[in-house]
Amino acid sequence: MKYAIVESGGKQFKAVEGGLIEVDRLPAEAGDQVLLSNVLLLADDANVAVGTPVLEGVCVKTTVVTHTKGPKIVVFKYSPKKRIRVKTGHRQQYTLLKVETIETE
Repeated sequence: MKYAIVESGGKQFKAVEGGLIEVDRLPAEAGDQVLLSNVLLLADDANVAVGTPVLEGVCVKTTVVTHTKGPKIVVFKYSPKKRIRVKTGHRQQYTLLKVETIETE
């Protein structure tokens, strides 16, 4: 099984050929090609290559499937003796990417 560990938006994801990864929202439309060039690790059966910090000449080609939102998170700030109650929420926006190929040069 060939897979790579890629970095996008300061987070690391495991990209398997034919699989889906959910990254922070990217400025791309559905159907666009996105090239992830920050590959930290590449594993192909018994061969493992680790970058310092990234691997040169390795990239992951992906296609944007859709843009989604994560679950709603409720943030409630409360001070009991001062009558302070602040309720806010947050929904993170994500981009769903389909991994097409992991290419080495």
